Amino acid sequence: MPTIRVEMLKGRMPEQKKKIARELVDGFIRGAGGGKPEAFHVVFIEVEKDDWVVGYETMRDKYPDK
Repeated sequence: MPTIRVEMLKGRMPEQKKKIARELVDGFIRGAGGGKPEAFHVVFIEVEKDDWVVGYETMRDKYPDK
């Protein structure tokens, strides 16, 4: 059973996550030449902006809250 792990910044709504999961699973099935959606697990790991750093900048530095 394949597991797809998605690490992203916090803030997506449940419906957005469902759409993301559907696209990922459908893409995997197309790429693998078949499979059943219920065989897949999608795990969302949500990260605070201050806990994600690229170079010397946090995501909060790059994308401050409005």
